[in-house]
Amino acid sequence: MQEISTKPYLLRALYEWCTDNGYTPHIAVRVDNQTRVPRQFVRDNEIVLNISFEATSQLQMGNEWIEFSARFSGKSHKIEVPITNILAIYARENGQGMAFPVESAGGEAQDSGADAEVADETEAPAPRAVETAPATGAATAKADSEATGPQPDDDGSKGGGRARLKIVK
Repeated sequence: MQEISTKPYLLRALYEWCTDNGYTPHIAVRVDNQTRVPRQFVRDNEIVLNISFEATSQLQMGNEWIEFSARFSGKSHKIEVPITNILAIYARENGQGMAFPVESAGGEAQDSGADAEVADETEAPAPRAVETAPATGAATAKADSEATGPQPDDDGSKGGGRARLKIVK
């Protein structure tokens, strides 16, 4: 019998920690042909999803998939994300969470932005705790309120409000 990965258990634990503390859990996802998300919100083969109770319906966090329904621009979508494609989970309010290595299993998806760089990952490092800048303009499962353009990041640069992971040792 093959050993089950610790990743789905860590995801569920951090989701619970976020909700217990009143934070909004977000997941950063690498989008490929196995991932079912609205493609118009995908940038550089990645999407950030708000997985809070308020933003989702019928959330199921299993050992292989995270599945739920969410509204994007007022329209309901069924979201299906393989656990292997989760890049990180973090609290929107303070950026605390964890990043994970992602193994590329099912071909890259077409995105609506520029060409994405694909890195070969031969060895998967252990998950590490991270802090992220809050995702202010990223596509989230509660994308009913569209961003009005690039927002300045914490360092003052106009990075479009995308979450940036910062390793905490």
